[in-house]
Amino acid sequence: MIKKNATDLTIVFAVASLVTIGIIMVFSASYTYSLVQYNDGLHYLKRMAMWTVFGSIAMFITSKIKYIVWKRWSKFILLVSLVVLLLLFTPWGITVKGATRWLGAGPIRIMPSEIAKLGIIIFLAASIENKGEGLKNFFAGILPYMALGGVFFYLINKQPDFSTAVVVIAIMITMIFIGGMKISHFVILSGAVTFGIGFMLYQLIYVTERASYRTDRLMTFMDPWANAQGDGYQIIQSLYALGAGGILGKGLGKSVQKHLYLPEPQNDFIFSVIGEELGFIGGLVVILLFMLLIWKGIKIAMNAPDLFSALVATGIVTMISVQVIINIAVTTSSMPVTGMPLPFISYGGSSLLIFMTAMGILINISKYCDFTKGGTK
Repeated sequence: MIKKNATDLTIVFAVASLVTIGIIMVFSASYTYSLVQYNDGLHYLKRMAMWTVFGSIAMFITSKIKYIVWKRWSKFILLVSLVVLLLLFTPWGITVKGATRWLGAGPIRIMPSEIAKLGIIIFLAASIENKGEGLKNFFAGILPYMALGGVFFYLINKQPDFSTAVVVIAIMITMIFIGGMKISHFVILSGAVTFGIGFMLYQLIYVTERASYRTDRLMTFMDPWANAQGDGYQIIQSLYALGAGGILGKGLGKSVQKHLYLPEPQNDFIFSVIGEELGFIGGLVVILLFMLLIWKGIKIAMNAPDLFSALVATGIVTMISVQVIINIAVTTSSMPVTGMPLPFISYGGSSLLIFMTAMGILINISKYCDFTKGGTK
């Protein structure tokens, strides 16, 4: 039994830095919008601060709970994840701008899809470890996970929230691959997922009632200036913001695009405001902080005390990595526009709470790692 490590201060530093940047930039990006919408320029700042407190408490608590406890509760956690997703299709589901993604009452709302991401990570890690060599059997080992992934994908995409559904599938495939599946099965699984998503996109773009809308969005990605006042408006404003920032940025609080040009800049396009106010250097600092956090997560996964903890760490790292890539790709017009918050930075209470909870779990796993196997801590 190795000696228990101290709290990983690198993770604490990276998370604290990203959350601090998030609070500052949410305030800067949302002030005008908050003033117009709520007659209170501090509306989003106050809510972000509240969720930061909740997230910090959750991160502290989960960092103290030995990671193995989550394995014992993995089936219950999966059940809760499914139940809250199903509750969206009841009168408790809250619809905003055509999407039913929230549960709650009054000012407190949660996004079940955020709970589902962490829930599937914990369940899958426990299940794969218990399955052992059985994972190499396609029908008994892989097919049940494909069915489970299909259920989660359907429930999340039904909201609709296609990008989060894709993140869940990416997490599952990565964890199953790391868990020891055969390469041939990985190829089959990846091919099936690619075909399934491709077929669904074909249906959405060319067949369904909203086909014209989906086609317009795809065409907008190819050439946003072709419809600059319509579907291309948001991404064009994002590119204006990033381009205007230059190397050093215009200065904190001096963004022009956040003044009702860029719709809801505190959410999915907050990286654009960072680029405009803090410039290339500011954006690079944010990316480097994410890289530091991801590197530490990979290192913890490689030196984890058992397969369960290694897979939990892998799932958490994948969740962060995929969301960062999608968010920044969207803001830079490297992929079609889709709603995906930037972890720790974009406004969103459920997202911040779940990510900080996951960081607490990762910190606890690091306490039991044997870093002598793969270098120093």
